[in-house]
Amino acid sequence: MSKISREDYQKRLDRLTEIFADIVSHADEQATHRCPYRDARDRCTAAFSCANQIAAVEKGEPATCGHDGTFDYSLAWETDPATRDRAKKKLGAIKDAAAARREGAAPPTGPGTVSHDGKTQPLAVGMTLFDCADELAVEVPTSCQRNGRCHECVVEVRAGDAALSARTEAEGFLRAPYRLACQAVIERDEIDVSFAPLRRRARILTRAHVAAGAPDAFDPVVTRRGEDVLYDGEVVDRYRGRMLGLAVDLGTTTVVLDFVDLETGESVHGAAFENPQAFGGSDVMHRISYDRDDPAKELQKAAASAINRAVMDGCARLGTSRQAIYEIVVAANPTMRDILFKLDVQGIGQKPYKSSVEHAFLADERPDTALSARALRLGLRANRAARVYGLPLVASHVGGDAAAALVALEKGFAEADTAMLVDMGTNTEVVLKHQGRLLAASCPAGPAFEGGLVRYGMPAADGAIETVRLRSDGDFAWETIGGAAPAGLCGSGLIDLLAELRRSGTLTAKGVFAADRKQKETMVVPEYGITLSKEDASNLGQAKAANYCGQVIVMRALGVDPAGIERLYLAGGFANYVNVRNAVSIGLLAPVPEDRVVKAGNAAARGARTILLSRTRRRALEREVQAIEHIELETTPDFFDLFVDGCQFKPMPSHLTAEGGIA
Repeated sequence: MSKISREDYQKRLDRLTEIFADIVSHADEQATHRCPYRDARDRCTAAFSCANQIAAVEKGEPATCGHDGTFDYSLAWETDPATRDRAKKKLGAIKDAAAARREGAAPPTGPGTVSHDGKTQPLAVGMTLFDCADELAVEVPTSCQRNGRCHECVVEVRAGDAALSARTEAEGFLRAPYRLACQAVIERDEIDVSFAPLRRRARILTRAHVAAGAPDAFDPVVTRRGEDVLYDGEVVDRYRGRMLGLAVDLGTTTVVLDFVDLETGESVHGAAFENPQAFGGSDVMHRISYDRDDPAKELQKAAASAINRAVMDGCARLGTSRQAIYEIVVAANPTMRDILFKLDVQGIGQKPYKSSVEHAFLADERPDTALSARALRLGLRANRAARVYGLPLVASHVGGDAAAALVALEKGFAEADTAMLVDMGTNTEVVLKHQGRLLAASCPAGPAFEGGLVRYGMPAADGAIETVRLRSDGDFAWETIGGAAPAGLCGSGLIDLLAELRRSGTLTAKGVFAADRKQKETMVVPEYGITLSKEDASNLGQAKAANYCGQVIVMRALGVDPAGIERLYLAGGFANYVNVRNAVSIGLLAPVPEDRVVKAGNAAARGARTILLSRTRRRALEREVQAIEHIELETTPDFFDLFVDGCQFKPMPSHLTAEGGIA
């Protein structure tokens, strides 16, 4: 069957739109002048008396409706009459635009524009943001044909909200600046609009950083015996020519998927994208709060939907069916994991900051903190018998992602007497090994280094400035991911920028501009209007302080100075591209000799993959995490003093004392 052209598809879509508009118009007319209790035979179905009722001749028959059709009933039954008017206006505009396209004429545009990542188009009243995305060739996810049901097409409106229609009922779960692209209609064409979908394609680390060969203990839970596929020894399916598993690193900001052949142990496909749950907040505490007030559980649906879209795309590329996926292993912090598994996360957001699963484990009600559920129950597309395994938690906010990273780095940790893992992200985890003890801490760094709270901050995607260098002429030299036009600064670029501003004396350690303390911002890329403001620096300083405190407190607790660390592992996609020297110079990383720093790539995804392929390693991890000690940073007596000191852009002290102070 030949593939339908985009023009033919648009014509058919326009025709369906016009038919729908006519139906709605007729229904609107009926609803205005026809009583909703009057059936198709003009009989009254109301269970109350009405002056228009004509009593039936025969006993037991319903009354006849006798009104003459001139009375306007619509306002009697609508709680919000303005909604009806907006809907009529929207349908009319869509119908006119469809007719114009069919006749080969472009819809009339105004002086305003709509833009995304440097691409710009003129605005036209009646277009939805989804229509605008089509014009700009921007991929926006949807699975409900743009009728507001799937809630997948969430976009962030960065400018021009006043040009859009009011939020519809379908958008009730969203707060500013987020909208559903299919529901937000251009009503004013004189205002410039800028938007971005929440699920952009993130930069995927090279295969060497994400995946490797089969682990030493290759004994997956999913196996094959002849033509039977078995899960943990139980026959669940007939062999379909392939057996796949999925290792998922479900981060607060970014999601990484690794498709793995369960017969060979090889990775066959990878995907990465922004976590679309951002509409619920940029960090775990905000998402916990959002989830509390959301009976529809939109955060869980958003995560499941995003994973499903990647699954379907991956299966299409591999030429296989989703029915060939028999297990999904998820590495995530406790909040992200428990939301995906449809658990109540409110306990994680209040003292003692523990998952309901951890509470049950501490009460001896369960043997470990790992989770298992059917993929079907979680709304994930895979084989009907597929199961989802959530890696066990360490404690409090230190979750399965940290546990997975330790699995990926276990050989290196075993070879060193003193080693430290810093898994950098919105929620940074620090794990220090010293003389046989393992001490872990969670650092609520926030999203500043991953695209949030910084005006021109963005995740590591095409167009993000990833390296910055100050030239001798005072201007900045920079490079972007993918060589695209600069759209903002990702974490590695922000670290470079801060380090260069400090070296040049432009920025003080306290994050103010040295030449004029009242100066609000400095220009970074003039031709694209990209700046760094004093407020940006303040947010970056607080994010840095959380990482600073985590490293200082765990080192101090075990009596370790930075120089005593034999290996410092930097994990996570963000950390993989950080200029270590620059990060040390602003106090983001401990001053460990640079030749001892190892960039571990996406260790969480790699560890999840190992667990997917080894039942033995999985069971061992469930026991091992129970031996890791955990420290709550905020319970440290001088935490506030350390945090204030950590907000400054200066190197971390090279000597620490175990008594509680900094030498």
